[in-house]
Amino acid sequence: MSTTVRIQVSACALSATVNHLRYRPNYTVSTSTFKNNRFNIRPLRVSMSSVPPSEPFEVAVKASLTTPNKLGDCPFTQRVLLTLEEKHLPYEQKLVDLRNKPEWFLEISPEGKVPVIKFDGKWVADSDVITQILEEKYPSPPLVTPPEKATIGSKIFSTFIGFLKSKDPNDGTEQALLNELSSFNDYLKENGPFINGKDISAADLSLGPKLYHLEIALGHFKKWEIPDTLTFLKSYLKDIFSRESFINTRAQPEDVIEGWRPKVEG
Repeated sequence: MSTTVRIQVSACALSATVNHLRYRPNYTVSTSTFKNNRFNIRPLRVSMSSVPPSEPFEVAVKASLTTPNKLGDCPFTQRVLLTLEEKHLPYEQKLVDLRNKPEWFLEISPEGKVPVIKFDGKWVADSDVITQILEEKYPSPPLVTPPEKATIGSKIFSTFIGFLKSKDPNDGTEQALLNELSSFNDYLKENGPFINGKDISAADLSLGPKLYHLEIALGHFKKWEIPDTLTFLKSYLKDIFSRESFINTRAQPEDVIEGWRPKVEG
């Protein structure tokens, strides 16, 4: 079966520096299939592969705001890179200065957003769509989160942003975030160590980068930390942040800070 995508763009020469190439072949093929309940998007027809691609995937990513030739601070991009890492798929980062978007990037991403990845000669945007294709096309190791667990912790990011941007200490945004974090901590206590139990899954790869941003941004701009009483959440963060895949794909703390600064300071 062939891949069906709706994005069609002209080919362009990508001359950005290749900053990361990883290749880990020889993994076991799984017969599990992906259920698309997680993303509520139109199904995509893709071919299932038992071996990594012969060439690394090209992924357009945000460039660092503070350090030349380094990855920037987009949590949605890190989600895609984490998926590639956990599935042992080779990839190349194409760094994009989002303050001064080059023409080749606007050709493949007219809205000027990252991440964008090249599948079978076509560029595909949106981390939901990209990770779904990767799961369908390369199902081993499986990262599927069961539908009934897929939204666990999904409100944390929006409540974090509300608190981060708040100028009124009495507007309830801090308590709203604490409520979401406490609820997630209670879930992990009964169901952890990860969202789907003992194995990491797609939901963790989506939430982990957002929690990384939460810790750094709130620590810097609000001098705020996740309470030590949320022990299961603290353990979860340690497990996620210490994974090789996360270390390989995380942004520098200073980039996270600079990325959020305009939203905090206006």
